[in-house]
Amino acid sequence: MHGLINRAIQCFVQDSYGQDRWLEVTRLAGLELTEFEAMLHYEDQVTNQLIQAAAQTIGAPPETVLEDIGTYLVSHPNVEALRRLLRFGGVTFVEFLHSLDDLPDRARLAVDDLRLPQLELREHTLHRFSLTCRHAQPGFGHVMMGVLRTLADDYGALVFLEFQGGGDQREIIEITLIETAFAQGRSFELGARAG
Repeated sequence: MHGLINRAIQCFVQDSYGQDRWLEVTRLAGLELTEFEAMLHYEDQVTNQLIQAAAQTIGAPPETVLEDIGTYLVSHPNVEALRRLLRFGGVTFVEFLHSLDDLPDRARLAVDDLRLPQLELREHTLHRFSLTCRHAQPGFGHVMMGVLRTLADDYGALVFLEFQGGGDQREIIEITLIETAFAQGRSFELGARAG
């Protein structure tokens, strides 16, 4: 697994629950290291151990932890760059949804050896979509649930998401768009401001 994935788990636990909880996660996972290097690669089993240990430490099912990681990735100030990358996908939530098919390729422009799940959006009706996540590692669908839920709020859209599960290395999320302008979205500007 790419180190960025494990680093994201580390940052999520540290930023949300503190350093002591993170050290407990690494201990429960049976790991000797407590810091992950974003540009290295680790065995897939290490990532699985981290998720299971985080779930045990936090006291939530692994699926909930994965969804919370997705929420963290697009809402926490420490990872604002990812939110910005995703918001370049469109002016509206529907445009953003249609941009998801290209997300793995856009991510590889930034990090050449990062392999995100293959994403495929299907539009069933004007307000009903399904997103299929294909990856050898299960769990990315739950991460995408957190990302989608948070970005819907970010765009001011009201959506209903339902995790359908799947099999054969795929997970499906059903997306029902209830209202596109339910609330005022969070402000977004194309250019970042120098502080």
